[in-house]
Amino acid sequence: MDHVLELRAVRAADEVAFRAAQRELAAEDFDFGPGLTPDMPWDECVAVLAPGAPPLPGFVPATFLLAVVDGEIAGGLSVRHELNDHLRRIGGHIGYAVLRRFRRRGYATELLRRGIRIARDHGVERVLVTCAEDNAASAAVIERCGGRLESVVPCGDAAPRRRYWVEPV
Repeated sequence: MDHVLELRAVRAADEVAFRAAQRELAAEDFDFGPGLTPDMPWDECVAVLAPGAPPLPGFVPATFLLAVVDGEIAGGLSVRHELNDHLRRIGGHIGYAVLRRFRRRGYATELLRRGIRIARDHGVERVLVTCAEDNAASAAVIERCGGRLESVVPCGDAAPRRRYWVEPV
């Protein structure tokens, strides 16, 4: 990694940078800020993503943290404390994203490592992590963090999903 990666909660001052990251990642079909919509008032977004906030309808309890490098949002981490049917099949316990300009510096690996620790801190022993079958970079990150491929499942019109389990060590 080039610089130190900080994980922190979303703040009121993050709106412009967060929404820019949300737009960039939406273009890659990644839901940055699970359950948020582009037109949602910012104070509501901050409240929804706050540590310990109750989940939105249809969502599970989760921890969402921004990945910040040198004061800039570099990506995000979402750790689901439990799985519903959708997450059990294709979403997994952990979602992470790194913005294009911060990629290939080890931040994704660090995000996943920290996400696994957070999941375990919330009582998750076997951590499910998934990625699109055609996302070789993400598959390599998951395998580097101890993920063992269980299966590849169809995902409607999207690329099939690779399902990995990270076992306790």
